[in-house]
Amino acid sequence: MDKSADSPYPIHDLLRQRWSPRAFDDRPIEPEKLRSLFEAARWAPSLDNGQPWRFLVARKEEQAEYDRLFNCLVPGNQKSAYRAPVLMLSVAQLQFEDGSPNGHALHDTGMAVENLVVQAAALGLVAHQMAGFRVDQAREVCQIPEGYEPVAMIAVGYPGDPVLPSDRLRAGEPQPPVRKPLTELVYSATWEHPFPLFP
Repeated sequence: MDKSADSPYPIHDLLRQRWSPRAFDDRPIEPEKLRSLFEAARWAPSLDNGQPWRFLVARKEEQAEYDRLFNCLVPGNQKSAYRAPVLMLSVAQLQFEDGSPNGHALHDTGMAVENLVVQAAALGLVAHQMAGFRVDQAREVCQIPEGYEPVAMIAVGYPGDPVLPSDRLRAGEPQPPVRKPLTELVYSATWEHPFPLFP
């Protein structure tokens, strides 16, 4: 299914093609492709090169590990992710190695995830990021130590059948993807004052 963004200004094809599906094919991701996703994340920029991101990862063929992550998802996200062959949890390290706080850890972790999802698009994969998961349960069952913050669950795989299992999930798949206009997102150096390049 073509979900390419209808962008009024030129952007790279990978950015136009990236979207967040709710239907996956259950075929496994090749190991070399999975390694490439994390290599792309590894090269994300970060404050003082702190690289605060961590990824907990489970493949469906490792069922106990997969269930550890899957069972942290809220029911609605379980319905959309259950066929994904790989689940991930992004985690941010909230301090630098010297113990000082890293106020940009969540931002930088998001940068790494964006690298990962764009690399997924380059490899013919799709990634669906989910905020709906039980953070405390993830901390406990995944043994996440103090000083680290679970950020988002990510289901990754090949695109599946676009006929979705429920009307609620189908409603979450805009056709085409919708974005706010740049005039609502980009201001001059004064809040809500128009930036002159966007009429």
